[in-house]
Amino acid sequence: MPKDTITKVQEYKDSLISKAEILITKGFPEKIVELNELLATSMFNERNFNEVHQDLNIPVLAPILVNNHDGDGSAHDDHPVPKRARKDDVSGTAVLGIPAGTVPCNKPLCEMIKVVKPIIRKLVEDSNLLKMWISFMIPKIEDGNNFGVSIQEDTLAEIQTVESEAAAFFDQISRYFLSRAKVVSKVAKYPHIDDYRRAVVELDEKEYLSLWLVVCEVRNRYSSLHDIVIKNLEKLKKPRSSNIESLY
Repeated sequence: MPKDTITKVQEYKDSLISKAEILITKGFPEKIVELNELLATSMFNERNFNEVHQDLNIPVLAPILVNNHDGDGSAHDDHPVPKRARKDDVSGTAVLGIPAGTVPCNKPLCEMIKVVKPIIRKLVEDSNLLKMWISFMIPKIEDGNNFGVSIQEDTLAEIQTVESEAAAFFDQISRYFLSRAKVVSKVAKYPHIDDYRRAVVELDEKEYLSLWLVVCEVRNRYSSLHDIVIKNLEKLKKPRSSNIESLY
């Protein structure tokens, strides 16, 4: 292998270790304070559900009166229609377009998502950096004196869990838009059924609470990672002790 390649790989490792140590000692505490301040703002602190209620812009169409016609087109209103057993089939309205235009996304929630998504992405990036840092610190496999290594492995597993949870937060946001679109399409097809309209309101309120919870969970994950790393920093950096004289 060329010497230049080995040098570049070592420079990458040294740079990553340096960034990770700065992240632990400075970046994590600053992020925890930043998220606490964000949770104290009016966007997340009050959590008034009325602020995320939004009109769907789908009007209820006027009812259509249907008369009984003969084959010649004449209507007979003087004779009642005979009753017969039949099964009603509510097929809904053929949706070719919304009379009042498009159905917009929930604007207050979109503004919150615009704030929350970079926070989630940052947690994914930071946990990935921390994961690689600990991986580089794990020594070669040997017999005995592996207590420090087990601490590294437990911490690494915790970081991997945080990384997976953070990635799942992105999926939660995309699933909200997909679920809302499906319910809104039901409102467009069945504009006279109020339950579908109410379902959209409930879905928006649920997402409002979920976004607040996501920020809380991100803050908690930063706090827990900072705590576990600081408490075990010595063992994470030097998992095996070189002082073996005490064994004799």
